[in-house]
Amino acid sequence: MIYSMTGYGRAEGKAGNRQVIVEVKSLNGKQFELNNRFSPLLKAYEADIRNELMRILKRGTVDLTVTIKQEGANKPMQVNTDLARYYYNAMTTIANDLNLNVTGHPEHVLATLMRMPEIVAADMDTLPEEEWLSIKTLIQEAAQKLADHRAEEGIEIAKDLLQNINSIETQVVQVEVFEPARMERIRQRINGSLEEWVEKERIDLNRLEQELIFYIEKIDFSEEKQRLRSHTGYFAQLMEQGNEEGIGKKLGFVLQEVGREINTLGSKANDADIQKIVVNMKDNLEKAKEQVLNVL
Repeated sequence: MIYSMTGYGRAEGKAGNRQVIVEVKSLNGKQFELNNRFSPLLKAYEADIRNELMRILKRGTVDLTVTIKQEGANKPMQVNTDLARYYYNAMTTIANDLNLNVTGHPEHVLATLMRMPEIVAADMDTLPEEEWLSIKTLIQEAAQKLADHRAEEGIEIAKDLLQNINSIETQVVQVEVFEPARMERIRQRINGSLEEWVEKERIDLNRLEQELIFYIEKIDFSEEKQRLRSHTGYFAQLMEQGNEEGIGKKLGFVLQEVGREINTLGSKANDADIQKIVVNMKDNLEKAKEQVLNVL
């Protein structure tokens, strides 16, 4: 069984009095790459999160979003009441010295105090260990759901890959159907050229036979067909092995070898019917290459 590199996973739960939503999605990538969007509360655990996702997902471009919402009474800010009292006493002293009446507008005094430096500060909240463990469990759950999604997509990718590889193998057999006629046409063309440009009685039959053998060996693609069958068979064998780490890269390397043999076969074909089959082989090969890019 093979796995796709694209997928989506979501988990939702609580960590203490916080509501937590974790979303993980992935696309294909040569290595593991993590893009995260989460609360500063999790900054201290960033390395742990990365290691956990890499352990489960292995490879790909991964986007992680962790949304943390405080339930019930929360402390989004802190008010330094001691400093506010100090500012108020100082303001009152100044007002008395200047004979200013500020007691009639307490709301103005309060508004001024709240704007004074360091009166209001963001709450430097921390994440207790037990809450972090709850969030970590949710991250693992979302990552596992993504992995399950990858497995489902992998089944469909495997079907398409094997279909294209089997099609290439079938077309190798189709090539063999045209080989006898191809060789005969080549022989007739050589003989016709000799008769046209060289007097028949001057033809050295022994030399002609040697040249024909040399030329036929040059355009023979029996080895290419044999290697092509070997590569496609190995490709199917790797597919059966399934979830071996890095299987997608190996499949890609095998397809490169398949492509080389198809190109060589096409260059040696010297036959319109076989060239048509080669074009179809290349079409199947390109489809397989696109699919392999998404294999884990």
